[in-house]
Amino acid sequence: MPAARTPGPGTPTTPHLRISEGQVGEVGPGGTLIYPSVTSCLTVTVRLQDGGKVGAHASLFQVPGEYRSDRILAAVKQRIGAREVRAVEVRGAVGAWHPSYFTKAIESYAEGEQVPVPTEPDPVGLARVVADVLGAPPGKVTVEDLPDGDQTVD
Repeated sequence: MPAARTPGPGTPTTPHLRISEGQVGEVGPGGTLIYPSVTSCLTVTVRLQDGGKVGAHASLFQVPGEYRSDRILAAVKQRIGAREVRAVEVRGAVGAWHPSYFTKAIESYAEGEQVPVPTEPDPVGLARVVADVLGAPPGKVTVEDLPDGDQTVD
């Protein structure tokens, strides 16, 4: 399957797209997004009004050459452009994520600076920050804690 990292809105050319850690990609109406090996990660799938999907595979720690957790939602927003969002689905290791990781990545803390650590799952906080960064109405964002493994979104 092709690599997923592409900038800006575009016309998807594949019906199935594999999105690895730190990547953002898009499929058109009827397409499938595949997120491999979601263990400590979160996936963000934006369902567009036209039936297409924009997806991101957010990693707790940056994969070299890919998006950090505090930059991945901006890449998704850029990819969406002016298109209307029908729904946003956040799935994965909800309990491993502090909502602030989407605004300040773990790697960006200076030595000795306190990194926030989740004490319990915060699906409401995650939904709020995703909605805020994407500019989506909060009611369109859902969060689901899923066990480890591959995720397929049709």
